[in-house]
Amino acid sequence: MRLQLLSDLHLETEVFEPAPAPDAELLVLAGDVDSSWGGLEKFRGWPVPVLFVAGNHEFDQRELTQAWPQLRERCTHLGLRLLECESLVLTDRSGRRIRFVATIRWSDFDLFGAAQRARAMRAGGYFVNIMRATRGGRPLDAAAVRAEALACGAWLRSELERPRGEWDKTVAITHFAPSLRSADPRYGAQPGSASFCNADDALLPHAELWIHGHLHCQHDYAIAHEHGTTRVVCNARGHARKGEAEGHRPLLVLEV
Repeated sequence: MRLQLLSDLHLETEVFEPAPAPDAELLVLAGDVDSSWGGLEKFRGWPVPVLFVAGNHEFDQRELTQAWPQLRERCTHLGLRLLECESLVLTDRSGRRIRFVATIRWSDFDLFGAAQRARAMRAGGYFVNIMRATRGGRPLDAAAVRAEALACGAWLRSELERPRGEWDKTVAITHFAPSLRSADPRYGAQPGSASFCNADDALLPHAELWIHGHLHCQHDYAIAHEHGTTRVVCNARGHARKGEAEGHRPLLVLEV
């Protein structure tokens, strides 16, 4: 299957006009498309199906428990398929069945291990304060983000570890990155990187392709394991004013 990938467009402030990639069979939006949700309109009537995994900024200044059903309703209205802690099997042009396993996968702050968790959560407070979101009427602070992360992380592990069923290949889609290898090279192994990457390396062998966003840089690397290799790709655009969009490939197509 040929997948076009876009993420971190930040259309609430950025000027960007998405265009369908030639010969793509599916568009994957890996989060942080537009915190206002208005930019999702650009994908109405897209010539191929659109799978959307929300990013953290889709919840800026929103109540999490209310925003999820509202966002799902918005996507349904536009003809987009929102996936959160859900898997979906699609058949490509050649008849192969591709399983998509998708969740935002919030940061659990254990990127550097439990001993460094408190330090990572203190650093993470800066990023969650920018969101100004709530959960159950209380601020979505680092502890609340971790609670969300543990829930969707448990689902992700359970789904990926299922014995192979009626599918030929698996694509994992998360907004947050699955490995420190995806850390932004500008910051590297700093405590704040635990707000962007999770230590999900042990799950990588369960997918042929792992797509993520969140980091405002581009990645395309392969992880070898006993079952073969897993390709990890991030095609985030980021903020042009910071030079982050320079390596972005708006017509990037991945083959799985």
